[in-house]
Amino acid sequence: MTNQYIPPKVWVMDGENGGKFANINRPTAGARYEKVLDVGTHPLQLHSLATPNGQKVTILLEELLALGISAAEYDAYIINIGDGEQFSSGFVEINPNSKIPALLDRSGDTPIRVFESGAILLYLAEKFGHFLPKDIAKRTEAMNWLFWLQGSAPYLGGGFGHFYAYAPEKFEYPINRFAMEAKRQLDVLDKQLANHKYIAGDEYTIADIAIWPWYGNLIINNGYDAAEFLDVASYTHVVRWAKEIAQREAVKRGVIVNRSWGEEWEQVPKRHSAADIDLVMSKKT
Repeated sequence: MTNQYIPPKVWVMDGENGGKFANINRPTAGARYEKVLDVGTHPLQLHSLATPNGQKVTILLEELLALGISAAEYDAYIINIGDGEQFSSGFVEINPNSKIPALLDRSGDTPIRVFESGAILLYLAEKFGHFLPKDIAKRTEAMNWLFWLQGSAPYLGGGFGHFYAYAPEKFEYPINRFAMEAKRQLDVLDKQLANHKYIAGDEYTIADIAIWPWYGNLIINNGYDAAEFLDVASYTHVVRWAKEIAQREAVKRGVIVNRSWGEEWEQVPKRHSAADIDLVMSKKT
């Protein structure tokens, strides 16, 4: 092989690694600058971005509000990860891993920080008593799929998505490697959904809310523009599920919160009340 990379005995960062996020990637953790986060009037304070991981949380919050749970009202502030805002001192206090989303619950005597999207979904589902079955067997099945997503999505995003859409150069080996895994995951979902309306059974749960922003968006060609490449139309049961979830009103509302790109009617960078979303959605023609 020509131009074969030979790893050094000890890796050191000696320059930018290229790619879309090269300007923020570093091998160290912690705050890079001082900044206090904004604070709204609601007990739930969300600091996020409308990536798939961020959409999980805003979809769940909008689903809870659709049920009439007023205590689920929240303030949502955008964290522009391309600008490195996840490395502010205020954000790192909530999430030392500097990844969106991060939630601060100020409803009790002592604020509770919750980071990692799966943990936030579980926290909110347990706090409000919805979208997580009470029956132990059904609950466990929902948890199985929630943790399946947390373990599988990095192969879709950081693996396939990175090398197919974001890497500065396209290489056959990593694209093939992660395309194969992405299709295997879609087949796992397709086989499960062949016999169930929703991911964990006949009940809509946080498993669906976690998985849809990643694989649902991929199916309807909102993810990496890779629907044709991965032949997603062949996963008919996933297609059915993805389209049904996309039509839920709370999903339509949740996906545009903390979004600052796209059409005007799909951008709600900050959210303090339902009216913020209503106003933006009213602009859609």
